[in-house]
Amino acid sequence: MLSKAPASSRRRFTRRQWARRWPVVRAVLLLLTVAGLVAAAGWLVFFSSVLAVERVEVEGAGRVGDLEVTDVAAVPMGAPLARVSLEGVEGRVESGLPEVAEATASRTWPNTLSIEVRERIPVAVVDRAGSWWLVDATGMQYREVDTAPAGLPVVRSADDPSAPDVATRDAAGAAAVVIAGLPADLADRLRSVDAATTDSITLQLTRGVQVMWGSSTDSARKAEVLAVLLDTGHRLPGEVYDVSVPGSPTVSAQ
Repeated sequence: MLSKAPASSRRRFTRRQWARRWPVVRAVLLLLTVAGLVAAAGWLVFFSSVLAVERVEVEGAGRVGDLEVTDVAAVPMGAPLARVSLEGVEGRVESGLPEVAEATASRTWPNTLSIEVRERIPVAVVDRAGSWWLVDATGMQYREVDTAPAGLPVVRSADDPSAPDVATRDAAGAAAVVIAGLPADLADRLRSVDAATTDSITLQLTRGVQVMWGSSTDSARKAEVLAVLLDTGHRLPGEVYDVSVPGSPTVSAQ
């Protein structure tokens, strides 16, 4: 009888010790399990071929083809999708294809990288020393063409810009910004634009009307003033309209 009591006490003591330690052991096991799952998930996403790039999809391409976009994007096929730099893809497309104004790359799980492009829309064609360049609303001259496309106003500049991607730092770019901001009724009448400098822009309208616009500053106000001056019921005699200072417009004969 005397030998059984110590053994029973030891068992009770052991159970109590285990009961006190079990929450800690359980927490450690849980942490190890979670760490293992995270490690497995990380390997699956970032290193395995299970979620690797298998397809590249292009949306929004029109004048530039899907193949052109995918070639320039240089997406590493077979690489883990999560490790592909979206910024790198976007930068390569925008810098490699001047006709693309903006590229947006995204991941479509499990195996597709998507590229959406927004192409530039020409608002005019620029005559640069005998060559024709399309220019968009930002003033960027982005593509040379053989002939001036019908329906686009022609911008003639005394400058020969060495950096056609700079929007408003050259006369032709400033003229394009003016063109893009014209209301529809004036845009329909526009035939060509002379841009000697960024501060000396002249619009050539139908019926021999010439408009001294000045710079691209305050173009909305200038358009409002010109619309009033050209109104058939209030039209003043003359073909040369000067709205370079919209608060003091003038009309004169050529």
